[in-house]
Amino acid sequence: MKKLLIISIFLLLSTFSEAQVLISLLLGDKLNSPNIEFGLEGGLNFSNINGFDNAGNLRSLNLGLYFDIRMKNNWFLHTGFQGMSSLGMRDLSSSDLEFLEADIYDVEGKYNQKVLAFMVPILANYKFDNHFYVEAGPQLGWLYDGWIAFTSDAEEKDWKIKDFNKEQFNWFNAGIAVGAGYKLLKGTGWSLGVRYYQGLTDVYKNRSKSLHHSLLLKVSVPIGVAKKPD
Repeated sequence: MKKLLIISIFLLLSTFSEAQVLISLLLGDKLNSPNIEFGLEGGLNFSNINGFDNAGNLRSLNLGLYFDIRMKNNWFLHTGFQGMSSLGMRDLSSSDLEFLEADIYDVEGKYNQKVLAFMVPILANYKFDNHFYVEAGPQLGWLYDGWIAFTSDAEEKDWKIKDFNKEQFNWFNAGIAVGAGYKLLKGTGWSLGVRYYQGLTDVYKNRSKSLHHSLLLKVSVPIGVAKKPD
């Protein structure tokens, strides 16, 4: 687990750095103003789906863009999209696999459900004077692809098989998200935060209360330098 976290953080920081340089070269410092902050947001996501017997949360990297739009004083509208986002569940049981009509292989291995999603948070964000913030509001999603991933190292072979099952999903997902965090460098730098999402619509067409929930450990990186208010 510790090794996975270190590798995930390294990959995320590398992706952030490359994307930040590219966007800055294209648009310079024109993206940010005293009332709008734009940047990259992503992190390590732990997700699961209610109503199944799986053994744990699916870990994945999320990455997207965000906008913080000042509404009044310390109140902001936090929105954007998570374009590289996934949800799902890890270590499916035999009953889970039966419901999902998954292919079963004759070698020992693990079965994970992975769902690719395009998520849009629409959150009310309040920034305290000490640079902490809290946020809450609806989050909408489009489930556009998915598969059951079988992995194994049996028989001295590296097994990686995808059994696509997009047709089992409801394409629309919606729920409530709440979060909190802290903005570094006296409120002018990166933000570190956590966000919990509870889905209110079923992920699967044929299973009621198959609700997605996830915990995102996130980093927000503003692009360019925001100008200070007059």
